Amino acid sequence: MINRRANAVWKGTGKEGTGTLSTQSTVLENTQYSFNTRFADGVGTNPEELIAAAHAGCFAMQLSFLLNEAGFTADELSVSAVITLDPSQGAITKSALVLKGKVPGITAEKFDEIAHAAKEKCPVSKVLNAEKTLEVELLA
Repeated sequence: MINRRANAVWKGTGKEGTGTLSTQSTVLENTQYSFNTRFADGVGTNPEELIAAAHAGCFAMQLSFLLNEAGFTADELSVSAVITLDPSQGAITKSALVLKGKVPGITAEKFDEIAHAAKEKCPVSKVLNAEKTLEVELLA
């Protein structure tokens, strides 16, 4: 079993208050977040941005493993993730992944097949109770 830890501290009201996030690795160390960073354009991070980063990173690594199992090694896998938060539902409703990859010797069909398998096997995909989409582009 692998455990990872993060800590959040919030002070004040939901709208006027502020908080900090810290992670075990210290990549985030008292990183500021607030109402504005979550629902507007303030400086700092927010939970949805962190979930997007986690989903993109997890998917890219899972895809790399599956490509290796199939006999391929990627020159580059570039993944963006967009998390959709619907405030009226109080829920994350979607994570949209966009993949661009350079993988020598693979066909577009095989790349698409392995990418979609990675989307299903990625641990972050499994934990998200939201629609998950994937666009795939194999670059020359």
